[in-house]
Amino acid sequence: MNPYLLLSISILSEVLGTSALRASNGFTRLLPSVLVIVCYGTAFYLMSQALKSLSLGFTYAVWSGVGTALTAMIGWLYFRDAFNWGALGGISLIIAGVVVLNLSGGARH
Repeated sequence: MNPYLLLSISILSEVLGTSALRASNGFTRLLPSVLVIVCYGTAFYLMSQALKSLSLGFTYAVWSGVGTALTAMIGWLYFRDAFNWGALGGISLIIAGVVVLNLSGGARH
């Protein structure tokens, strides 16, 4: 399977797991707690498969950067976390760094 697709699904699974972690209320709610375990397990498995073809630095930079950006957006939109321009600027820098890493050939294994 395409390693970029595996990485993308891994990121989405990690973001869903992190959102469920927030919804689990400290693992006191069963369904979100189970979702955390399933999503994190899926995320790490898929990332391990993507790492067969992609470099570690690139994979982790994309996984953590995009995951952080998406998680912050979910926090702002769904959980009504406080929005501030500094956080948006920081997330923009993370995304820019991932783009530069990709353009510089960091994805090659």
